[in-house]
Parts: sequence; structure tokens; C-alpha cells
Amino acid sequence: MATIELLHIADCPNSGETFLRRQRAVANTMPANTAVKSTLIDSADTAAGLPFAGSPTILVDGVDLFPTDGRTSDLACRIYLTPNGLAGAPTQEQIEAALATHG
Repeated sequence: MATIELLHIADCPNSGETFLRRQRAVANTMPANTAVKSTLIDSADTAAGLPFAGSPTILVDGVDLFPTDGRTSDLACRIYLTPNGLAGAPTQEQIEAALATHG
């Protein structure tokens, strides 16, 4: 059973929308017993110990769903390339496609 985790910082303006998109994408593409959790990144030490590439980061079993070379221990926002240009969160369709090809 996969674990889908959202890593986010407290003041990230994109965490809420990413949380909702992730929930819908998991419901549409993953088995009903898929574990879903969210982790607040509250310090550089916490960020450094995880594959954190900025807020929000979505992990599947500890692996970045949208891998980049951009790991960071900074409590910073992340930028995604979407069909509509750069955005602070991937689209629900991007999350669904990445989950479908992940496993």
C-alpha cells in the first residue's frame, strides 16, 4: 500500500489547494486503502531530513512525485510547470498522471 504525503510550510499559499487536488487525484487513481498524510515542515532541520523541494512537495512512499534537483532546507515555496505556465501547485490532472505512472 502506497503512502501519499504532502510536505508543506505553515504559510504556504498553495498548500490548501494542493491538499484538495491531491485528495481528489488519490480518490480517482489509487486503491481505497491508500494512506494519505500531511507533514508540516517547521524548521530547516526538518526540511533537510526529507526529500523537500519547497512547499508543497508531494511524496509517494518517500519519493518526490515531481522529481527535480531542487532539494532545499529553506522554508520556501515551490514552483511547478503546468500546462498554463508556472504555478505554485501542480494541476489535479498532473497529480493523477504522475500517480498513474508512479506505480
